[in-house]
Amino acid sequence: MATEPLAGVRVLDLTNVLAGPYCCYQLALMGAEVIKVERPGGGDLARVLGADPERNAKGMGISFLAQNAGKKSVTLDMKAEAGKALLKRLVRTADVLVENFRPGVMDRLGLGYEVLKTENPRLIYCAISGFGQDGPRRDDPAYDQIVQGVAGVMSVTGASDTAPYRVGYPLADTTGGMTAAFAVAAALNATPRGAFLDVSMTEAVLSAMGWVVSNHLIGGVEPAAHGNENTTSAPSGTFRTADQPINIAANRDEQWQALARHLGRPDLLDHPDYRTREDRKRHRHALREDLETVLETRPAADWTAALNALGVPSGPVQSVPQALEDPQVAGRGFIGTVASQGEDLALAGSPVMVDGRRPQPAAPPPALGADSDAVWVDLGVTPDELAKLRAEGVT
Repeated sequence: MATEPLAGVRVLDLTNVLAGPYCCYQLALMGAEVIKVERPGGGDLARVLGADPERNAKGMGISFLAQNAGKKSVTLDMKAEAGKALLKRLVRTADVLVENFRPGVMDRLGLGYEVLKTENPRLIYCAISGFGQDGPRRDDPAYDQIVQGVAGVMSVTGASDTAPYRVGYPLADTTGGMTAAFAVAAALNATPRGAFLDVSMTEAVLSAMGWVVSNHLIGGVEPAAHGNENTTSAPSGTFRTADQPINIAANRDEQWQALARHLGRPDLLDHPDYRTREDRKRHRHALREDLETVLETRPAADWTAALNALGVPSGPVQSVPQALEDPQVAGRGFIGTVASQGEDLALAGSPVMVDGRRPQPAAPPPALGADSDAVWVDLGVTPDELAKLRAEGVT
């Protein structure tokens, strides 16, 4: 179906915590069957992470709930020979395998790409790591904040007197996960199928830093932290109003002129410090103070409505709860609900609308091993074999 472009695709999710689970969640939202392969007894570490201790104790932490809805869960000890054999059987039925172990872990288990592609030459094997499968940092542990630091993100976040700052959400994990999902979707379209995808979270973040990187590589500019100022233009940044900050991006001359006139400050247009774009950039802080003397007389909603109507881009600086309640977000159904263990969980759907429909999770996040019996039986494992595997702790 057009609204489930990955229907019929089977993905084996061997990942933990965020980058890999987020990747596989995006694939599940697009219709893929995602089977989460977890270690017996504990599973994904995210099951015990999050702001609600009671959920953590039940192995259904909020950090897990956020990006595992719509998946199936099986448990498997991949260190046991019987576990390795069972994973290989599962691989024969799969289109994609995603893992985010440190480089070399799957090879040491005897389950690396070279081994698994002999079981299924059409397998798309996606390895997500902090720094990539080779290079001097390949074996370093890579948590989100580590990658933000290594990739230079923290050096350009904050103001000149506060940097380095980490971005306030797991930027590296989610950027790496979305990059991996894109790479998997592209590989699924290849003929013939079968590929090893090496996704580096660091490189995904550097790629997303676009202009910052290019200004250095091509323009020789040393990237720096500029707070809320857009260094390419002025007035373009964050401004105080009577109640809450707003962002204004008067990046074109005509937008600057409309802004000055609407604020009742046409005199600024002839001010020697503000006549040209370069003048305004050099004197951006003084210009912001001049504009804020007027902006602080009225609330944010008044200014943003009027300025946008004039073609001057603006918007409020909102908290996360405000953003989720914003009619623009709420009205498009970005947040959906799924019934789970007697409650309705509010979860983010796909950021993509497909034919006017928002892909949402088809099922709740799975309890650890909830689908083990069904998946293994479907592979041809007999009841006696399954009982033996359970007794040996393989599943």
